[in-house]
Amino acid sequence: MPWQAVTLQLAPSAAEAFSDALVEAGAQSVWLEGLGHSLETIHALFPRECDWEEALRLAAAAAGLAQTPHHTVSEVADEDWVRKTQAQFAPLEIGRLWVGPSWHTPPSRSIAVRLDPGLAFGTGSHPTTRLVLYFLERVVHGGERVLDYGCGSGILAIAAAKLGATSVHAVDVDSQAVETTVENAKANGVELYAGLPETLPAPETYDIVVANILAQPLIVLAPLLAARTAAGGRIALSGILESQASEVADAYAPWFRMHTGRIEEGWALVEGERS
Repeated sequence: MPWQAVTLQLAPSAAEAFSDALVEAGAQSVWLEGLGHSLETIHALFPRECDWEEALRLAAAAAGLAQTPHHTVSEVADEDWVRKTQAQFAPLEIGRLWVGPSWHTPPSRSIAVRLDPGLAFGTGSHPTTRLVLYFLERVVHGGERVLDYGCGSGILAIAAAKLGATSVHAVDVDSQAVETTVENAKANGVELYAGLPETLPAPETYDIVVANILAQPLIVLAPLLAARTAAGGRIALSGILESQASEVADAYAPWFRMHTGRIEEGWALVEGERS
């Protein structure tokens, strides 16, 4: 069956919301390709019978854009799309971690996280996801309690469990992301809890809290995430442009000793230790 492949470019601040809206509007698969701090390329695959023009219009409105971004569209066959998709997702090695899709074989001594491209954001290919994976590889040594707030595909929660965390909770406001996290956790042979944010146990705190969202939601969430971080615990925040790092750090400063950590392609990791 032929598919419609749509490609467009957006500013990073709007790209994730636009991608989520495309999925809601009928895209079979969506992924982002970073081009640095100024632009993100979005690739979306639609069934031939889907009204992709209407999907773009709805996504633009949901992302707060005044008009539909400039885009290109082409028709591709099943087998061509499979090859194109697989070529986009090469394995990623981060210290002890190996993150890759099912059609690749990990090195024998690596800690493998298998994740195929799908509807939910987060396959490890985007800089914001890689930043948190580097953080987890560095700080998880075994026995930690970890919270992944805004889990998407579950990649960060699964990586934490694979690295040795004994208790991993993953939450997202999107029920589809929760379902995807559960499925990916099963495929990776790890046990974790996944659910909506309001289902988290009320008094529980965590040694490590990670959140890969966007700068403004992270600022709003500062009191909540601080309350979920144990004394002496660590927090890592991603989805933040380098120019936004100080503003996000300031929002968490009442509870944490904050600093800007690793930077990739114009994206920054903001991390800290709970006072």
